[in-house]
Order: sequence, then structure tokens, then C-alpha cells
Amino acid sequence: MKAFVMNGIGETGIAEKERPEAGPADAIVRPTLGLICTSDCHTVHGAIGERENLTLGHEIVGVVEEVGADVSDFQPGDRIAVGAITPDWNSEAAQDGHPSQSNGALGGWKFANVKDGTFAEYAHVNDADGNLAHIPDDVTEHEAAYTTDMMSTGFRAAENGNIPMGGTVAVFAQGPVGLMATKGAALQGAGEIIAVETVKHRQELAREYGADHIVDFGEVDPVERIMDLTDGQGVDAAIEALGADETFQDCIKVTKPGGTVSNVGYHGEGEFRRIPREEWGVGMAEIDIVTDLCPGGRLRIRRLLKLLETGRVDPTKMTTHEFDFDEIETAFEMMDEKADGIIKPLIRFE
Repeated sequence: MKAFVMNGIGETGIAEKERPEAGPADAIVRPTLGLICTSDCHTVHGAIGERENLTLGHEIVGVVEEVGADVSDFQPGDRIAVGAITPDWNSEAAQDGHPSQSNGALGGWKFANVKDGTFAEYAHVNDADGNLAHIPDDVTEHEAAYTTDMMSTGFRAAENGNIPMGGTVAVFAQGPVGLMATKGAALQGAGEIIAVETVKHRQELAREYGADHIVDFGEVDPVERIMDLTDGQGVDAAIEALGADETFQDCIKVTKPGGTVSNVGYHGEGEFRRIPREEWGVGMAEIDIVTDLCPGGRLRIRRLLKLLETGRVDPTKMTTHEFDFDEIETAFEMMDEKADGIIKPLIRFE
């Protein structure tokens, strides 16, 4: 089969690989649609270290091609979504309520990390009964592709923010995850949503997804502006959706005492992140810093699919470009460079 791979730091290409085989609890999936994520770009640039001949990708929907003997809930021909995070559901971490950390920190992140990812003609899925979800008949595969990571991650940022009904939240960065965090905050009942972004098209989408104010960090100091908007009180929750030291610090600076900083940004560079001491109340301002990895699992995806069924969110507005699988190298380069206003590129496998 053909696969889009990382050949080494900074190097990608198309490779010929053997089709994967299913173990007793596993499934082999034939992707039909996929989405390229900025985290794929981080990986290629060395954020998780050297990798060689590693198939990239973790956001796909498709059709079940084969299942192992112990799989009971899925069969060949089923139309499914595959979680970007595929935990081992019998691990101690999963049983302790942290499935994304199964078998070690970030251990649920298998695709394009510790095993081949999904940008291939066939993809292997471990623990199929726990990590696949059926796509309802009235949900398109385009819509469903967003449940695998962007909706799950962005919405978890809002969930972890502990936003009180009618409370105020600031979302730093309006890339795909930030946009879904903005929408998630609206769904959580936030009374006022402040989106921090400088790209005009992303600002427009942020408003569509529920932002009440846009703070353009290219024109104003975001901390000063957010404090002005909140009459000097700060926000109940600040969401870091970029993965940068400056935005992480800004989140703490604008969060009121007793509030929450919810981090879902991928911090792919640098050794440390700094905490501004005074705004942190010299360590005693009761500001919670909560981190999370994209939640996976059948139940999570099924609930997100329900939001699509009922029309509560349309994530396809974030798709700015579409490519066939044989154009994936071009799509990846554009995503890496953020060329032509790209937000999210859709890959068609067939």
C-alpha cells in the first residue's frame, strides 16, 4: 500500500508499505477522508524526536475492512470515525480515569508517534471496540472527520476551563483547536467569549462560532485589552490553544484569582514554560492550570457525532482546501507554511 511518511526530521515522502494485519482485538480501516493537523508538522520538525519511515496522520474517517476475532461491535463495511487518540482501555491509567495517558505520559497517542499513522491506504486500529465509532446515516464523513481530534480537543479545553454559566473566557489563538474551543465555550454557557487572533478569516470564523470580542494581538496588547474588557477583573477561564510561552503567560496574566487556565496547545519547542510570578499571586492565587490530550474513545466520539446530528455545530466551515491523496505532499507543505490562508486541509483517499 501507499503511505505518506516522515523519513527523518524535516523530510517527508510517499512510501510503499505492507498492509497492516489485525490482531484479535484490532481492526483494519480503509480511510476515505482525512484532515492534516499542525501537530503532524511539529512531528516532522522533530518535536517528539527522530522518526524514520513513520506513516503520518491521525484524523480519518473510513470503512472497516477487517476485524479481529474478538471484535464484537464492528464488522467489515461499517462507516466509522477513528479517534486520533487510541488508548489501551484495560490499562491502569484508563481505569484511573486518564485513558489518554495509558501506559505512560501521552501513551494513548499512538498514531504517528509510537506506531504508523493513518495517512495510508489502510490503517491499523488497536482495541477497535473501544476506539471506533459508527457514523450516523445523516452525518457526512466530512463532518465526522472533525470529531476525531479538533472537536474533541477544542471542546475539552472548554470543559476543563470550568466556565461558570454566564462566565467570561478568553481563547488564545483561533486555529482549528482554538475555534472549537470558542464554540465549546459557547456550548458550555459562557456569557462572554474573547477570541485572541490576528488573521482576519480566523477572526470571522471565531465570531461565527460564538466570540463576542476579537482581540487582534497585531494591533493591541492582548493582556491590556482583555483586562479593559473585563473592567480589570480578568476572566473566569483562559484557554491556551497555540502552544507558545508568550500565550501561556498571557493566559495566567488575564485569569482572575480562583479561575482556570486550560491548556490544549502543543508546546513543541523550548525546554520550559514560564509562569508570571506576580499575576500568579506568587503561587497562591488559586489559579488552576489544567492540561489535557485529545480525549479518545467510542463514547466521546459518539457524543460529538450527536452534536453534528442535532446541528449544534458545523465544523466544516474550517475546511479551506481540499486535496486528493496523491496531492498530500502539497497539502502538508501548505499546512506547514500556513500558506494561502489555510486553516484545515481535507484529504480525499478515494
